[in-house]
Amino acid sequence: MTSNFFRAVLKLVTLFLITNFLMSCGGDEKPTSQLPEIEIPVTEVIVQDVPISKSFVGQVYGTKDIPIRSRVEGYLEGIHFKEGSRVKKGQLLYTVDPQTYAAEVTMLKSKLAEAEVTLIRAKNDLARIKPLAEKNAVSKSDLDAAQAEKDAAESMVAAAKANLRMSQIELGYTTIKSPISGIIGRTEAKVGEFVGRDPNPVILNTVSRIDSVNVRFYINENDYLRLARYSINNKENERRQSENEDVNKLDLIFSDNTVYNHKGHFDFLDRNVDANTGAILIQATFPNNEGLIRPGQFAKVRSTIEIVKDGVLVPQRAVMEFQGKYSVFVVNKEGKVAQRAIKLARHSYKDYFLVREGLKKGEKIVLEGLQKVREGATIKYKVVQFESQHEGA
Repeated sequence: MTSNFFRAVLKLVTLFLITNFLMSCGGDEKPTSQLPEIEIPVTEVIVQDVPISKSFVGQVYGTKDIPIRSRVEGYLEGIHFKEGSRVKKGQLLYTVDPQTYAAEVTMLKSKLAEAEVTLIRAKNDLARIKPLAEKNAVSKSDLDAAQAEKDAAESMVAAAKANLRMSQIELGYTTIKSPISGIIGRTEAKVGEFVGRDPNPVILNTVSRIDSVNVRFYINENDYLRLARYSINNKENERRQSENEDVNKLDLIFSDNTVYNHKGHFDFLDRNVDANTGAILIQATFPNNEGLIRPGQFAKVRSTIEIVKDGVLVPQRAVMEFQGKYSVFVVNKEGKVAQRAIKLARHSYKDYFLVREGLKKGEKIVLEGLQKVREGATIKYKVVQFESQHEGA
């Protein structure tokens, strides 16, 4: 009896579930609403001449970096400028204790006076002996001796004058003046310190002219060849290149990755490639009227090293990468999507990849919403123009 009861209950439950299911599937309920179709942004593949640039790490130098040396030995007596300030050509910078050199000048002046007195006496003696020698009142040897004493006295005067002049020059070295106008740095010695002889400071400071600055850097032989060929080719199109947007100009990139707002140019190429390192020294010059750049800074110089003719460009955000292989979604006129493998060149340009194989001019590729499309799907799309946010290559 219990078994029959449970069978009856089970039948009722089953009947109830079936009835609810049929009611839920009934035709009275409204059909489920569909999401509106989304327009997928696509962009056209660009073909143009692409300037390829490369950055090189260099160090900044002043247009002139003149070391200030103490050319005489002595105690540093005075510092007559503010460290880190601008100085003018001829401005007094340092004084070295002049007493020793002043005393030397005084002593040599007295020696010159003695030599001059000796010369006067020798001239007078010769003047007396000459008439007597003409009358044979004195011997020829007396005349020769008087002449020799006069010549020797003249030589002594000349030597005394030279020694005095050298001593006066050394006395002048006790006042050290700026050889150029520029920025001066920190003094390597203190007032009262003995200078001018190792191990004491000999180079006291450096004055740099920084209205423009030089940046020196090394490039390897391969980059040099590419850069040289690029420069040679551009000579044939010099006028056209000058009308372009600073293709031949150089960018300076600081340590914080900001780009200097003035362009530079090549100034110097070393004579040879270093046989040990395989590198060659290049110097570039940049204006520095605001005084932002200081000698000793490290910065990167970015230069165009070649032009790729008819380069195929695609936005980097449109490219997918999987296990080292790259692809894009290509869209035809009907909106059908096909995934296509591409090969990239070694270099990029701004926010673009340079494509070596797989695409041609005018083809449309999915720019955004890559996760919303799939191979073989048909999409609604709108063509947009990609705008790079990057200032350089």
